[in-house]
Amino acid sequence: MNTNAVNQVAENVSGYTESEKSSKVSGKTIGEPKLSDKAKEYYEKLKKKFSTMDFILVSKDMKETAKANAGQYANANKMVVLIDEEKIERMAEDESYRKQYEGIIANASSQLATMQSRFANGQSGVKAYGIQVNDGGNASFFAVVDKSFQKKRIEKKQEENRAERKKAQKEAYEKRLNKSDEDAASVKKSDKTDSTDKTGKSEDLVTVTAGSLEELEKKIQDMLYDSMSDYV
Repeated sequence: MNTNAVNQVAENVSGYTESEKSSKVSGKTIGEPKLSDKAKEYYEKLKKKFSTMDFILVSKDMKETAKANAGQYANANKMVVLIDEEKIERMAEDESYRKQYEGIIANASSQLATMQSRFANGQSGVKAYGIQVNDGGNASFFAVVDKSFQKKRIEKKQEENRAERKKAQKEAYEKRLNKSDEDAASVKKSDKTDSTDKTGKSEDLVTVTAGSLEELEKKIQDMLYDSMSDYV
């Protein structure tokens, strides 16, 4: 088969040619994804339908790179959806394929929301969640976890306890000696100097990936437990 025939077959399968694709795709992207006008219109509708999620369109040559570096694209405010241009093109053309993959996104969103409620960001160190829509009708999941969270939480509690003890000691000392206003001001100045904020430690962020929500939850729990054990 000659080159022209091969190109013609590719056009018939995909429903569009490279020249019909546009290089301008709104929103976040990885690589340089291109969509036909019909696919672009559908993609905008998809993002509106799942408006609580943060969609990132991936070019077909960057799918593995996106998967390997999923944590870099995490959003602390929204669940991330990594989806490639080829799927969007087919979803725009094939109704059954579209329903299948929209169902995958909806189901993953619901499951991640449930997990997010169990791992409240303020109590676990989990910073963000996301999914990558894969070939074969499934999705993989990822979470960005601050391994230093447990250590910082313990150190913060210790600092609070020290502050409480220092306050109690000061009050007892003032009551016992009935110090003058000048002495009290001197003590207050000293306290301000000693209570330097020691919580400005950098985060130790790690990306956890899994093929299912159950696996992701177990990996997060194991990581948080290990980080606590290491500190203790």
